[in-house]
Amino acid sequence: MKTRAIRQRLVPYLAFGLFGIAAAYLVVPPAKAAPMPKEVQAKVDKYKEKLVKWAADPIIVNAVREANAKGPLPGMSNSKWIELGDKDPVVAAFQTSPAGKLVSKWEQDKNLGKLNIRDAKGNLVAASSSAKPLLYNNGTKPPFVNGMKGEPWAAGEMKPDPTTQRNSVQIAAPVLDGGKPVGVIHSAVQVQ
Repeated sequence: MKTRAIRQRLVPYLAFGLFGIAAAYLVVPPAKAAPMPKEVQAKVDKYKEKLVKWAADPIIVNAVREANAKGPLPGMSNSKWIELGDKDPVVAAFQTSPAGKLVSKWEQDKNLGKLNIRDAKGNLVAASSSAKPLLYNNGTKPPFVNGMKGEPWAAGEMKPDPTTQRNSVQIAAPVLDGGKPVGVIHSAVQVQ
């Protein structure tokens, strides 16, 4: 009986509190990302063009084609990937393959924070040697999802890159085979 009486006294307070939270949300709109400065947008556009060119390189197209035919590494998941050390032979294989060496060469441009190639499902195909990719599969992340739409893509905001923690803009472009997206090349253009 005491519990019921307490509940009856609390209900009006809880309802008032929830109403107050809802009203505050309606009065204070969610924050929006500030538009990118023109010089940053120009830099991002320049690197989107580079990604399109790099995605068409025969070494990249062949690596993605082969990865799609083979499928993912047996038993590999994002949680298992995270457990691997930066120097693990599995990680090194993505960085030292012909495609990995090529993206490592391209990433010597210090305006990029990372450069990765993904297959049609978002699994890693090749990675630059500067940093181990955070995820083995990024199939649900915006760079992959938008890159697979068949057009170059860039995020509309600057924020810390998950891998490098440097202020960046995520970019991606499809790897095309016969005009069809079969994978994605993605990077982060560093803006500071």
